[in-house]
Amino acid sequence: YELIGKQVEVRSTRDIVEIFHDARRVASHPRSRARGGHTTDPAHMPKNHRAHAEWTPERFVRWAADIGPHTVDVIEKILDGRVHPQQAFRSCLGILRLAKHTSPERLEAACQRAKARGVVRYRSIKFILKAGLDAEPIAPIDAVVTPTHANIRGADYFI
Repeated sequence: YELIGKQVEVRSTRDIVEIFHDARRVASHPRSRARGGHTTDPAHMPKNHRAHAEWTPERFVRWAADIGPHTVDVIEKILDGRVHPQQAFRSCLGILRLAKHTSPERLEAACQRAKARGVVRYRSIKFILKAGLDAEPIAPIDAVVTPTHANIRGADYFI
């Protein structure tokens, strides 16, 4: 990470990838055989990234369990929605931090509403909290009544 933006030389063999800067080897990794796989030495990561590397999906689920079952469901759905769960960590962390700005009870209610509407994303949950929708009762989706008047034709019209 200290060499971002600098010119390096990369040498790779069937088994090893080496990185050189100013003719000095600065990194050597075994080559991953997995398609799209990677091998990263935590010592080569910035300190804040190393802390993130210690996070696991299970850790986020445990944090969510302290808030409630709807929050757990949202976190699990977000984690399951990514090929690599690490890609969802920022969203999960953002959602869990919302409890510090409001309350765990409000976050739990917001997660329940988000699940009911099928919008389990950080931005949606943040909007629910900001708009105070977490305090509103959740009407079933099929309870939405379509108004009747001359301009509404209905499904039979299109048969």
